[in-house]
Amino acid sequence: MTNSIPEIEDADCIFLIGSNTTEAHPLVSHRVFRAKLKGAMLIVVDPRKIQLTLQADIHIKIRFGTDVAFINGLMSAIITNNWHDQHFIDERTEGFEGLREHLAKYPLEKASEICGVSVEDMIKVARIYATSERSTILYTLGITEHSHGVDNVKSLGNLAMLTGQIGRRSTGVNPLRGQNNVQGACDMGGLPNVFPGYQVVVDGTVRTKFESGWNAKLSGKVGYTIPEMMDRLLDGSVKAMFIFGENSVMSDPDTHHVRHALTSAEFLVVQDIFRTETAELAHVVLPGACWAEKDGTFTNTERKVQRVRKAVEPPEGAIPDWKVICELGTRLGVSMDYESPGAIYDEITSLSPVFAGINYERLEAGGIQWPCPSPDHKGTPFLHEGRFTRGRGLFHVIDFRPPEELPDDDFPFLLTTGRRYAHYHTRTMTGRCPSLHREFPTPRAQINHLDAKRFGLKEGDLVKITSRRGDLTTPVEPGDIVPEGAIFMDFHFMKANPNVLLGTSLDPVSKTPDYKVCAVRLEKSTDMEY
Repeated sequence: MTNSIPEIEDADCIFLIGSNTTEAHPLVSHRVFRAKLKGAMLIVVDPRKIQLTLQADIHIKIRFGTDVAFINGLMSAIITNNWHDQHFIDERTEGFEGLREHLAKYPLEKASEICGVSVEDMIKVARIYATSERSTILYTLGITEHSHGVDNVKSLGNLAMLTGQIGRRSTGVNPLRGQNNVQGACDMGGLPNVFPGYQVVVDGTVRTKFESGWNAKLSGKVGYTIPEMMDRLLDGSVKAMFIFGENSVMSDPDTHHVRHALTSAEFLVVQDIFRTETAELAHVVLPGACWAEKDGTFTNTERKVQRVRKAVEPPEGAIPDWKVICELGTRLGVSMDYESPGAIYDEITSLSPVFAGINYERLEAGGIQWPCPSPDHKGTPFLHEGRFTRGRGLFHVIDFRPPEELPDDDFPFLLTTGRRYAHYHTRTMTGRCPSLHREFPTPRAQINHLDAKRFGLKEGDLVKITSRRGDLTTPVEPGDIVPEGAIFMDFHFMKANPNVLLGTSLDPVSKTPDYKVCAVRLEKSTDMEY
């Protein structure tokens, strides 16, 4: 996030797009409700009728996968009506004229035709967002999990810079991270192209620094993303895989492809706190310690580094993650003889400038947001105050590209996926909680009541859903949550996991799969085995 979670409640306009916040990020949604009580305008952009749409001042029922066209339309309206911040643009950005020329090709009527939003509504949204004193953008996987997710994010950045709604409190472009410590994992180099602190692996100076600090020779090549790893297990160029705290068989798209890849590995190691569907395929399972059974740090969605303190001892045989990794590293020839998580963190602060001022002693008093370059620095509640990291913010010219797989005569329905309120991800933990299981014991595919009527379906009836990759059977939940021609499914249950149906269309830059747009067909089922 460019800004902090508490700042949300002081925004004058909240532009929420691609996020079912109350179900996926309930604590953040509490800040949204507080902002509403203080008079903020709430704009919710979502094809579905999610809970927050009941609180929204404007609900934009955008067509699935048309975010770039919609945002381009908003920016076209902002420039046409002179709602852009020319002073901010002149002082802080570059590339504006190229964007202006591009948007001239995106009149509101064209954008409206693509995204299914009226011209009047687009003008209203553009005016409220651009002219409010403090407007903040909140988004999640509904923006990023597309074959054009990077374009979506860059478009939101364009919108914020165009209006000067960034670099101040209660503004900014704020992705809400999907899982605990996802931010921390990325911060620590859990990406194929960077070392800890987002220092790029192709930079020889950076690499030399880490080689000296780690006493090891490091590759200057960018590594593989997860989808690329799966493909290379199949072609034999990757022989072994270590899966750490991830249930890939349930969470990755095109489940049959993933199973085939993992069973093709010459050696598969899975480290987890429970025996997951992925662990069932492993040659070796390493029992990890859960969050309450170890010391260390987590970094949350607002870049806040927080101490985690061991509350209980792990079960017999379970080992804290850092000890497992250090032991493996040492046996593979790299000396990793750290005596504690604190010693590891000391090394992080010595090698990564954005964390240089954060140490365990300071964290005892509370979390600190990076960048924090020195011990006397208070941390950074919001980014880009005064200047951008690269100097001037760069406007990107972005064309609308439709999703890779749209409905057709053979597969006339559009499937989209996400989470439901009672469960978390693949139910590795929540599926073992009796109260949560009672709350939401089975999958439910949401369909429009008009589609249900055509198929003769009522609540709890079974349907067979088929895509180009596979099929599954699931109970249905008719209503007005999704538009006609669409199906929404959660991926919490192996018995009806929509990832069986999804393809492997990837964003060309991030290699993120498209979880949000998939063509399917459905038919009423009498599957007695289900």
